Amino acid sequence: MNNQNTKKSSSVNLRQYSMLIALVVIMIFFQALTKGIFLKPQNVTNLILQNSYVIILAVGMLLCIVSSGAIDLSVGSVVAFTGAILGVLIVQKGMNTWLAIIITLVAGLLIGMWQGFWIAYVGIPAFIVTLAGMLIFRGLTLYILQGMTLSPFPKDFLAISSGFLPGAKVGSFNITAIIIGVAAMVLYAITEISERQSKKHKGYVVSNNGVFFAKLVVILAVIAVFSLWLALYEGFPILLIILMVLIMAYSFYANKTVSGRYLYAMGGNAKAAVLSGINTKKALFSTFVNMGVLAALGGIVFTSRLQSATPTAGEGFEMDAIAACYIGGAAVMGGSGTVAGAVVGALVMGVINNGLSIMGVGSDITQVVKGFVLLAAVVFDIVSKKRAVEM
Repeated sequence: MNNQNTKKSSSVNLRQYSMLIALVVIMIFFQALTKGIFLKPQNVTNLILQNSYVIILAVGMLLCIVSSGAIDLSVGSVVAFTGAILGVLIVQKGMNTWLAIIITLVAGLLIGMWQGFWIAYVGIPAFIVTLAGMLIFRGLTLYILQGMTLSPFPKDFLAISSGFLPGAKVGSFNITAIIIGVAAMVLYAITEISERQSKKHKGYVVSNNGVFFAKLVVILAVIAVFSLWLALYEGFPILLIILMVLIMAYSFYANKTVSGRYLYAMGGNAKAAVLSGINTKKALFSTFVNMGVLAALGGIVFTSRLQSATPTAGEGFEMDAIAACYIGGAAVMGGSGTVAGAVVGALVMGVINNGLSIMGVGSDITQVVKGFVLLAAVVFDIVSKKRAVEM
């Protein structure tokens, strides 16, 4: 029995950490091929900033996939549409930046409610509703912008994606980045150890001590090195703080709240979830409302990063978000997947984009590579799950 539990635990660890290991390997690979350019502090910071919108969209997409295996094809168009709203309100109308941001988030909320209603309460497949949304909101973007690019945006809006936390420097190091890095390491270690103790107390299968502490040391080392990279450049980006808060909040929601666990129950067995008393329509509706708000947030971040509102913004973003979730371990039919996994999947896609770009590889070959990575990730997930069942 103990041997069987050990095998199951090893299988769980392999599925859980395989993409994190793959991410580290890919980064080392590009570091060697680019002769040290890839992991320069400036490029590491740019890597986070350039992929922030994909991470935001992937977090929202994960909840859609987990709850029902559904995907939202409209998020790229919603990014463009909300960017167009920002362009009109801030650039053309001269509205206060924060008021415009609130209006944009409300627009994303209404979009999510619109699509969620048709999906959850009318019963139209999410693929059809969001495909229609992709066309509708892309068309509305073209109508609002009339083919024009709106700019410039004020400095306080651009600071969302290009600003850094203030902090004194000691030598070449930004002290604020060092302090945040140390705090993150302590918080992560305490959280992981307490979580492990809680699982053992409840009788769950956990990894052995050697595997657990090896993983803990590796991740703490990654946080430390990452913090040093940031400290050697401009410090801690404001956008990274936003991402960290978002990731922690949604991880807590998915793992620690009743409504979050409902989503996994729905994805695992929708009929059983209904018989258990879960209001599946309300839960499904809420996931698409949430996706609308996060798509609007992605539009705000991307528009700030691009420094303009353009009709072509957001093209292909839905594919990157969906791929990030599946690469990060989300099940195609729903019921499993983690926020951390979606973030790792988004970083894998970003690292490939950035690394190949530094090497001068064209977008055509980059798309081919990303396609193979997505296919390999899904195949690995399916094979590993079959082996876990056989054990």
